[in-house]
Amino acid sequence: MPDVRFERVAKRYGTRLVIHDLSLSVRDGEFFTLVGPSGCGKSTVLNLVAGLEPVSSGDIYFGGRQITFLSPKDRDVAMVFQSYALYPHKTVAENLAFPLQLRKRHAALIESEVCRIAGLLGLGGLLGKKPAEISGGERQRVALGRALIREPAVFLMDEPLSNLDAHLRIQTRSEIKRLHAHLKTTTLYVTHDQEEALSLSDRLAVVNAGVVQQVGTPGEIYRFPANVFVAQFIGNPRITLLPGRLHAGPAPYVEFGQARLLVTSVPGAAGPVHTGGSPRDTVVGIRPEDVLMTAGAFDPALAAVVTDVVPVGGLSWVDLRWGTHDLRALASGDSRFTPNQPVGLSFAAARLHLFDARSGERIPLQGAALTPAQ
Repeated sequence: MPDVRFERVAKRYGTRLVIHDLSLSVRDGEFFTLVGPSGCGKSTVLNLVAGLEPVSSGDIYFGGRQITFLSPKDRDVAMVFQSYALYPHKTVAENLAFPLQLRKRHAALIESEVCRIAGLLGLGGLLGKKPAEISGGERQRVALGRALIREPAVFLMDEPLSNLDAHLRIQTRSEIKRLHAHLKTTTLYVTHDQEEALSLSDRLAVVNAGVVQQVGTPGEIYRFPANVFVAQFIGNPRITLLPGRLHAGPAPYVEFGQARLLVTSVPGAAGPVHTGGSPRDTVVGIRPEDVLMTAGAFDPALAAVVTDVVPVGGLSWVDLRWGTHDLRALASGDSRFTPNQPVGLSFAAARLHLFDARSGERIPLQGAALTPAQ
């Protein structure tokens, strides 16, 4: 299977630039996801790869071969859309067979391949049914099978699960992951659902307004977001962002809320903490799982009040008011926090995130210790 490479690709519709200078490499056999809000340009990227839209500038390569100006039929890609796009008058077997019939494959080979793909996707008992007679999840599996049967060089998926209910979405997501592990086809997947992106991807790119904000593994992007947009978009419940000030000097620290975080530079990073000058305005990011609550004695500077408790199965989201700031914590489902209850706060210092207030870019610091502000 080939790798897919974008070199300074741009796409314009009239004077509107929807893809900005995209340079990106998707590795051979990789499951790579483009994730971002609706209208950010991620589906346009798939259309450019498929040849459904021409690029305005730049080039696209498959395995070192430039395909920028090839017609869609010569690109050897298969695409699964948000709508199933099945032929309603054909049976499941006939829908699966159709791509091979177009290629004039022998009838015995077509029958064999239909049985093989039906077996992979658990469609064996549905081959004689028509799309109207099967469920939405089953129709999406037929659409996947119709793309897989072609054995394409590159597999493109554009929001394929968005029309499914929550249960079917999780089930079909697992099937897609299992299929990719079995087939190892280079896959570009588009979604606005960050949970899908994190659970399916080998790597992913977070896109906003036609610009790639960050590329990395799910763990890298969740733990080390490149900027405020990525930090807010990835993670559920969302990260809390609080204003802060970074003070330089021999014992640098960040003040936020009523707390003080002593910090050190990440090894090898060009951190601003080694320089003097006036304090730097920052944004402190705190994920809910990194907020620690105690119901016993606590320092008044780190006192908060519970404003709401939202049970979500085995966990609860706890909304808090800390001084003039709101934040959210994560607690076990059997915790006994109640609205209006005073609690003491602490934070997992090493996992707090720091961003420049003006640019929104990550500041590479590590938390060393957390103390009440003095």
